[in-house]
Amino acid sequence: MKIAPCWFLLAVLVSSGIAAAELQKKAQDKNVVSAAEQFVQQLAKGDFSAAVKDFDVTMKNAAPPDKLKQIWESLVAEVGPLNTRLSTRVERLGEYDGVLVTCQFEKTKLDVKVVFNRSGQVSGLFFVPTKSAVKYQRPFYANPATFQEREVQIGTGEWTLPGTLTLPVGKGPFPAVVLVHGSGPNDRDETIGANKPFCDLAWGMASRGVAVLRYEKRTKHYAEKLAALKPNKFTVKEETIDDALAAVSLLRDTEKVAPTKVFLLGHSLGGMLVPRIGTLDTKIAGFIVLAGGTRPLEDIIYSQFKWFFTLDGPISEANKVKLQQLESQVARVKDPGLLPNTPPADLPLGGAPATYWLDLRGYNPPEVARRMKCPILILQGGRDYQSTAEDFQGWKNALSSNKNVQFRLYPKLNHLFIEGEKRSVPAEYEIPGHVAETVVEDVAAWIKRQ
Repeated sequence: MKIAPCWFLLAVLVSSGIAAAELQKKAQDKNVVSAAEQFVQQLAKGDFSAAVKDFDVTMKNAAPPDKLKQIWESLVAEVGPLNTRLSTRVERLGEYDGVLVTCQFEKTKLDVKVVFNRSGQVSGLFFVPTKSAVKYQRPFYANPATFQEREVQIGTGEWTLPGTLTLPVGKGPFPAVVLVHGSGPNDRDETIGANKPFCDLAWGMASRGVAVLRYEKRTKHYAEKLAALKPNKFTVKEETIDDALAAVSLLRDTEKVAPTKVFLLGHSLGGMLVPRIGTLDTKIAGFIVLAGGTRPLEDIIYSQFKWFFTLDGPISEANKVKLQQLESQVARVKDPGLLPNTPPADLPLGGAPATYWLDLRGYNPPEVARRMKCPILILQGGRDYQSTAEDFQGWKNALSSNKNVQFRLYPKLNHLFIEGEKRSVPAEYEIPGHVAETVVEDVAAWIKRQ
C-alpha cells in the first residue's frame, strides 16, 4: 500500500482548521446578530438604560441613556415609529463586526447599524438608508459609448478616499467638475433609497463632454474611525471641505482635463459650503449650487422637523414637546456662551459636537459669495422641503445684482432634483427616478460656456 504524501495530511489539517474557524465565525455572527436585534427592540420599547448596557467606554460617554433617548426620538419624529424588523446581515469591518438590522418605520425603511468590537461591546451606532432592492437603471439621457470610468484616490495619508472619474471619450482637454455631497454619510453616488443623483449627474454630463469626479464621503468611508475620535475635533472642514479641495487638486493634474476649467458642484450642505470652499481655492473656475441652504443650519433643522410634524395634520402634544426641546437646543447653539465641551446631547440631533456648530457660527453663504468674482450657477427645486424657497430667496436677495451669478428654479423638482407632482415627502426617495434631464443639460451647457 502506498503512503499518502505529506501534503495530503497538511491539507486535511488545514481544512479542519478552516472548518473550525467557520464554525467559530458562525457562532460569533449568531451572537452579534442576536445582540443587535435585542438592542433595536430595546430602542423601540424605550428601554435606553438596558440598551447602553453593552456600550464600550467611548460609546457610554458619547451616548448615555438620555442622549440615546434623544437620538431615537429625533429619528422617530422624522420617519415615524418602528413597525417591524425585516432582516439582519453582518459586515466585516476590519477588527469590528457591523450588524445591519433593516427596519420598516412608518414612513420609510432604514438600517440600524450596530458595530461590535472583538469583545462583543457596541462601539458604533448609525442609522443609514437601506440599500434598495430595486436595481439602479441608467438614465435615458446618458450614453455609455461617449465616456469611460476609472477608479481614483482622493487625497493622501490617513483619510484617502476612493472615487470614480468619469471622462468623456476623445482627445480633450475637457472641462471638469467635482461633486460635493450633502449632509450625512453619503457614498460617491449620493445614494438615497432607490436613487443615485450623483451617478445621474456624472453619466449625464460626461455624455455632454464634461468630466466628472465623485467620491465616497469621509463620514461614510471612515465612519467607525471618525466615531472613535475626540468629538471636539470635528467640523465641516474635516467632514467636507478638505476632501473637496483634494478632489479639485486631483482633477487639475489629470490627463485630458483642462486645469483652468475645473468647477465644483455642491448639493445641499455641499452647496451651502460652496462659498467657503471658494475662499480657500480662488483658482476654481466656477461653482454650481444645488439646493444650498442659506439660513443657519440649526434653523434649517428646526424647520424640517416642524414640517415633518405637520405631515399628518395638526402637531400632536407629544411632538409639541419634542419641538420645544429642539427649540432649546437651537437656542443653545446660538448662545454666545456656548462652550466647545458642551455635550452633543444638549445640541440639535444629539450628534454633531459643539465645535461643529461653533465652526458654522456667523457663516452667511450668500454674503461670502457676494465677494466672489468667478461664475456661480444656483439651482433650486420648487418641491424641495429640505432646502426651501426661503433659502433660494436668500441667494437671490444677496446676489441678484451680481453679473457673475445666474439662477434657475425648477417648480416640479424635489431635493434630489427628481420630478414629481404632489407634495414631496421622505417616502418619495424610495421611488426610483433620475435627476431631470433639463438640470443635466443646463449645468453641462453652463460649464462649457464659461
